[in-house]
Amino acid sequence: MPNYNAVTKHIALPDGRQISIETGKLAKFADGAVVVRLGDAMLLATVVSQPSARGDVDFLPLSVDYQEKFGGAGKIPGSFQRREGRLSDYEVLVSRLVDRILRPMFPKDYHYEVQVMISLISADKDVQPDALAALAASAALSVSDIPFAGPISEVRVARIDGKLQINPLTADIERADIDLIVGATIDSVAMVEGEMNEVSEEEMVEAIAYAHEAIKEQVRVQQELAAEIEKSHVKRDYPKYDENDELKQRITQAVYQKAYEVAKSGNTSKSGRKEGFGAIKKPLLEELQAENPELDLKMFGRYYGSAEKKAIRDMMIKERTRLDGRQLTEIRPIWSEINYLPGAHGSALFTRGETQSLTSVALGTKLDEQIVDSAMVSGYNKFMLHYNFPAFSTGEVKPNRGPGRREVGHGNLAMRSLKKVLPPEDENPYTIRVVSDILESNGSSSMATVCAGSMALMDAGIKMRAAVSGIAMGLVQDRETGEYAVLSDILGDEDHLGDMDFKVTGTEKGIVACQMDIKIQGLSSEILTAALHQAREGRLHILREMAKTIAEPAADLKPHTPRSHKMLIDKEFIGAVIGPGGKVIQQIQKDTNATVIIEEKEEKGHVSIFASNQEDMEAAISRIRAIAAVPEVGETYKGKVRSIQPYGAFVEIMPGKDGLLHISEVAHERLASLDGVLEVGQEIDVKLLDIDKKTGKYRLSRKVLLPKPERAADSNGTAQV
Repeated sequence: MPNYNAVTKHIALPDGRQISIETGKLAKFADGAVVVRLGDAMLLATVVSQPSARGDVDFLPLSVDYQEKFGGAGKIPGSFQRREGRLSDYEVLVSRLVDRILRPMFPKDYHYEVQVMISLISADKDVQPDALAALAASAALSVSDIPFAGPISEVRVARIDGKLQINPLTADIERADIDLIVGATIDSVAMVEGEMNEVSEEEMVEAIAYAHEAIKEQVRVQQELAAEIEKSHVKRDYPKYDENDELKQRITQAVYQKAYEVAKSGNTSKSGRKEGFGAIKKPLLEELQAENPELDLKMFGRYYGSAEKKAIRDMMIKERTRLDGRQLTEIRPIWSEINYLPGAHGSALFTRGETQSLTSVALGTKLDEQIVDSAMVSGYNKFMLHYNFPAFSTGEVKPNRGPGRREVGHGNLAMRSLKKVLPPEDENPYTIRVVSDILESNGSSSMATVCAGSMALMDAGIKMRAAVSGIAMGLVQDRETGEYAVLSDILGDEDHLGDMDFKVTGTEKGIVACQMDIKIQGLSSEILTAALHQAREGRLHILREMAKTIAEPAADLKPHTPRSHKMLIDKEFIGAVIGPGGKVIQQIQKDTNATVIIEEKEEKGHVSIFASNQEDMEAAISRIRAIAAVPEVGETYKGKVRSIQPYGAFVEIMPGKDGLLHISEVAHERLASLDGVLEVGQEIDVKLLDIDKKTGKYRLSRKVLLPKPERAADSNGTAQV
């Protein structure tokens, strides 16, 4: 008999498919474990929380890892070790999708290490697992005894052929003009991320609302599941914060008004504001320590931070102004420059306030495409955007350990934004790599990356459909009165102290990508709509500022950018151009300094040629045409005599293409033989008279290119030859 007692619940999707959630069968040593299934796709989610906290921890040590098992897709990894290694960028992005909605759902004083692991253990080509990962994680937490203010869930909402769909089939997503992942509780939306084809604010709000209705059902089913699991009925107890009401009141009275005045002063410098608030904190701490050398520094920091935060938030709502003195809708000063890096194929320097991105563009060939090898997808990627965030950009000292999850997530948002306006693949022969190095950061460096990336691509001469700008929106809301302030182009401090981080990118026509994280419960559609419309005004302002530097793509590529040329050849000539063991194509590349790439598509040979100058390009084109060109009747060719027969000569008019030059077509006079007339290896001009439709043989003539002999007159005046 099996040693488990499994419980299963089902969720009906609008299209009739069913999601199942099962617990009690796998991973029973975990605090919570579930298997979520849709079609043949299965995700195992487990959660474990340490029973004790480290003494020096005053935050939630939460880690979320999503990993795809190649075996579940019937594949063997392509890595050298042939096993799963470090998480791919895609797996990191899915992990972030889950982390961002789970993290605010834990109690603020819960400092016990929590590890959420989600594994794709079976794949289905028709099911995108990223839309199921948060559901699985939430269900695992819901059936555990870990304190958790869920359940939550996430779904994909896509508009396909004008109709909104929940978790659509993979093949249908390609036709979507809206593709969003939406996360929410049963009451309110908490996370949004995705891309769109220049849609309006109203269309986006409609899609989010549609997704929320589906999430409510998924939350309800999780509640039913947890109700049947005894372990989840009573959440584990843990020591709460020690409280000192007298100390809290004293700190609040000493800090609130002073912090309010510093916040209201409108100091435009981040360091200046830091000094202003430090001038409040330092003497107060010294005073309290003098009175009580055993003062709890963590408690002091918590009370001070709470008082300062409330003062700043209240100031914004009441005064309708910002920490740096700006109005709520005001964008920081912008300046930009293009062609800053002479060695790059395109570059831009974009500065907004105290945030700065130096972005470069490199254009490569098909050989530079990124290889994609995952459990769900195998193929190539020809557009990459990499975002770097060095420690000096915030005046800090940290070891350089390569890109972290934040860098991967910010780079992905910018990549999705710019990808929407790139020329179609058949019009763009290049592999494109965009690199954004953040040199200064005080608020929304990812949006600076979008702006700088758009300008750098135009500087490189890439024929983008439109320029793209991005803006980060914030929110401060008084939960008691309901009053709120929506902030355009938020500072780093406003992000930290606020209730929302909503990044929106778009063109003049509409939104192309977004990323939203909500830190409070109960965000209304009214506030969401207001934030989107305010973001639109900010985006358009930034676009106008960008246009002062560059308004449209450069007319030509940089002089040192490799030029490209595409040509089609008949399928039968692909092998001839490549040659045995690649000898022919390698020799062409060696002789011409060009890069030549051949692909067979749609019964044709698609040849892409890249060269640094026109001379090399023409040389490569000429060599390939000589091999792959099809002779045309009526054209004249310089041929080489390959062999001589009693009835004529065989002449090579193109590499691998010989035609018969009959003895009667060699000269105007009648010839008994070709001795002394033609020699093997001799080059002669010939004309292609005909191609036999049955055999494909070529019939050549030399005499039609020779001047006719003059006729002589006899004694009677009759012309004779």
